[in-house]
Amino acid sequence: MSGSGPLVVAALSGGVDSAVAAGLLVEQGQRVVGMTMRLYDARGTAASSGGRCCGPRDVEDARAVCAHLGIPHYVVDLAAEFGEAVVDDFVEAYLAGETPNPCVKCNQHIKFSPLLARARAIGADQLVTGHYAQLVEGADGAELRRGVDAAKDQSYFLFSMPGDELAAVRFPLGGLTKDAVREHARRLGLPNAVKPESQEICFVPDGDYAGFVAAAALKRGRTLPMAGAIVDGAGTVVGRHEGTHRYTVGQHRGLGNLATRDKLYVTGVDPARGEVRVGPREAAETHELELRDLRWLAAPQTALAAAVQVRHRGTPIAATVTVDGTRARVTLSAPTVAAPGQAAVLYAGDRVLAGGWVAR
Repeated sequence: MSGSGPLVVAALSGGVDSAVAAGLLVEQGQRVVGMTMRLYDARGTAASSGGRCCGPRDVEDARAVCAHLGIPHYVVDLAAEFGEAVVDDFVEAYLAGETPNPCVKCNQHIKFSPLLARARAIGADQLVTGHYAQLVEGADGAELRRGVDAAKDQSYFLFSMPGDELAAVRFPLGGLTKDAVREHARRLGLPNAVKPESQEICFVPDGDYAGFVAAAALKRGRTLPMAGAIVDGAGTVVGRHEGTHRYTVGQHRGLGNLATRDKLYVTGVDPARGEVRVGPREAAETHELELRDLRWLAAPQTALAAAVQVRHRGTPIAATVTVDGTRARVTLSAPTVAAPGQAAVLYAGDRVLAGGWVAR
């Protein structure tokens, strides 16, 4: 292995972003080892052959990148950990009427601490990934900040990563645009330079979340939510549904044939009663959020002003936040639609302060 200096592990997903991150470090003369996680058994699905994250094709693409760069490549089997921390959580959340974010859970439980442990076991002191985010050295240590490409910024997904590991992580793409990354891939001659991006959750490559939840629940011996009524704000039945796991707060497409021509949104999901509630958009909006399992990447505070972002593409909204242990009450300056289970991230400018999950 060529290069000099401390050994660095590059987490390679098989995609172009992580490949460029590794390639740039090799080009700089650093000692790099590629490491790919095997997370999900996708045999027999589109993920196994279509180049989606987690599929066997991706492991082969990562191996080809390492061969091209002249660096070692290791595959780490974290399928059991991924299944428990991410897939099971995803299924249970939908069964409970929530809207989970598996990418956040994966960053929290899988992509950093386990890989860092393996990196350290082979003598590496840093882990490099292809995330579009920046780490800036501040007065109190490393600060997580947004990537410069607003369209690709992934800081929202990273708030739950272990804060004490920030100093051991590097994001080489944080200061680049996607177009610049593609150009680097072509310039470096990477074998996956034109590989398309995955737009869906890696273990649900066809985007059929409800179908995946139903199949996974039955496989686990769980009972699916019952079919039931779709009711409006007055309690009037306006339609029927085939299971509350098919719906999320804020949804307005796929509601079926309702006994009204009004444009309606899901305002609530109640698996216990088998009920989906609908109403006008303003009925789905809220000025207040309650967050659970609050996690800090800055010094914890009990009260603060912050910009709160719900959903990856959501617009940050100015808010005041009152913290009580691992819970927080957020008062928004403008209304938003937020489903229980979604991640809500607190920013100060472009810096990630903390984040948690919407409780209600």
